[in-house]
Amino acid sequence: MTEGRTSQPRERHRGPVTLRRDSIPPSTADQRLLDSHLRGEWKTKDAWRALRILSEFVEGFDTLADLPPSVSVFGSARSKPGSPEYQLGEKLGAALARANYAVITGGGPGVMEAANKGATEAGGLSVGLGIELPFEQGLNEWVDLGIDFRYFFARKTMFVKYAQAFVVLPGGFGTLDELFEAVTLVQTKKVTRFPVVLMGISYWQGLVDWLRDTMQADGKIGPEDLGLLYLTDDVDEAVQYIVDAGSEEIEVASARRTAREASA
Repeated sequence: MTEGRTSQPRERHRGPVTLRRDSIPPSTADQRLLDSHLRGEWKTKDAWRALRILSEFVEGFDTLADLPPSVSVFGSARSKPGSPEYQLGEKLGAALARANYAVITGGGPGVMEAANKGATEAGGLSVGLGIELPFEQGLNEWVDLGIDFRYFFARKTMFVKYAQAFVVLPGGFGTLDELFEAVTLVQTKKVTRFPVVLMGISYWQGLVDWLRDTMQADGKIGPEDLGLLYLTDDVDEAVQYIVDAGSEEIEVASARRTAREASA
């Protein structure tokens, strides 16, 4: 996921449109949609926004429909090349590519760039789903297949719809947003077997402890909910966990199909 910078932008991507210098507007499409101060525009502009939103879903569905099995990787845009989490992202991207998964990221710098780079250098397919932001952004150079979105919710749908798993590396608010959205979808059965891997034990252990000692202890979640998160430092272990989950899903689907055929 993308965590931001505050420098003056030189370029902004708004869907298929690239804006530079004085052509960059003072706000983003998401801001104009969600800002309560602009409610006077609803009657005149929101119908057109609905069509624009629909077009983003159509573009995403059409572009990504033929992806091979894929894994979405999240982490901070602020991680510098050579940092531990950047190196971890590279190793993870390469390992996923060798396991025949395409790698999907937010397409930005930091951990996202690292995972895309690792996948590309290992001969895999590297996908970037960018987003219009108030600060300078753009798809990193290691993305083979990229889409720029205006709206976060359309982009987030693509992260889940076309992935068999999430791997979450150290990150900030955006990374946490994607993490808990995925866990909520699994918990509420909106998606079926969907591995969610946290990579970086020293980074995530405090959060996992809080979930167990505070949230679970207070009855807000159950032990089975905490079990939706798989915590590891080992890239090969993370990839094997995803592969095993996929094999288990295939076996379950096959058993169900056999049972239906037998009862027909």
